[in-house]
Amino acid sequence: MYIEMVIFSLIVLFIILYRKNKGEKFYKYISTGITDIYNKYAPYSFKVVREKTKELGQEYTPRQYLIQIAIFAGGAAIISYLYFYSIIISIIYAVIAVMFIPYLAYLRCNKVYSEFIFEQIQVYSTNVIMEFNTTQSFVKSLEGVRDSGVLEDPVLADVKEMISIAYASSTIDDAITYFNGKYDFYVIRNMHQLFLQITKEGSKDSGEALEGMLQDIDMLVESVYRDRIDRQNFHKQFLTFGVALYFLVALVQYLLGNESYLALIEIWYVQILLHGVIIINTYFLISGEKYYNEDVGAE
Repeated sequence: MYIEMVIFSLIVLFIILYRKNKGEKFYKYISTGITDIYNKYAPYSFKVVREKTKELGQEYTPRQYLIQIAIFAGGAAIISYLYFYSIIISIIYAVIAVMFIPYLAYLRCNKVYSEFIFEQIQVYSTNVIMEFNTTQSFVKSLEGVRDSGVLEDPVLADVKEMISIAYASSTIDDAITYFNGKYDFYVIRNMHQLFLQITKEGSKDSGEALEGMLQDIDMLVESVYRDRIDRQNFHKQFLTFGVALYFLVALVQYLLGNESYLALIEIWYVQILLHGVIIINTYFLISGEKYYNEDVGAE
């Protein structure tokens, strides 16, 4: 009776919300509510990351998020019911699964943003070196890259700030320190160190040194893109393996027999063990997702 009351209450709540928002699609209403909560509580740094993800056209639509919700909730409900044969427990696990979606969106947005930043750093480094070969001035090289249209914010804004700092202090030291602090890539630090040496001490073979730097950048980009391909292949295999682990309980039921299994899950410590299996496997999957989405382009 209690189970029927819970299900009936959920259906009534859905109908009330749907009728209340008759003039717009229901998924749009839900997404608007979620967006309002996000704008109120999300940290500023992540808002910047998410805005750039939307600008790049890689942010999920409300419809895609609703499909995710349905998949996560449905999958968690089916798996947990297969373990415990309890609708109440299935509903609880379905709600918990949906609660992971914002965190996964956070990881994905950071991945998209870090890939974008790395590509911008590669463009910045390559073009500054090419400009320097023509102008023989670091600041003039920065101005050339700034005006070339190859950079986007936030890297473009930081290059402009570098130029302002260089003119204000009449030296490139503070400008380089500023940029190195914003973008912790060894190729940036090495390139800037080389420009400092050329500017302060002079170098007859600067062209050869800068050519070597360009080759280093090309090798770095190649290794990063190879790492992306390896990560994608690993990610597909990892998810397949992780989801398959959940269904090992079906093998246990097949070996024991359904009646024996139902009797077994009535024991309290068996239920704790089964919850532990789900939690550990979920932690395994989330940790894998975190690895897949972080440190893209890191050195």
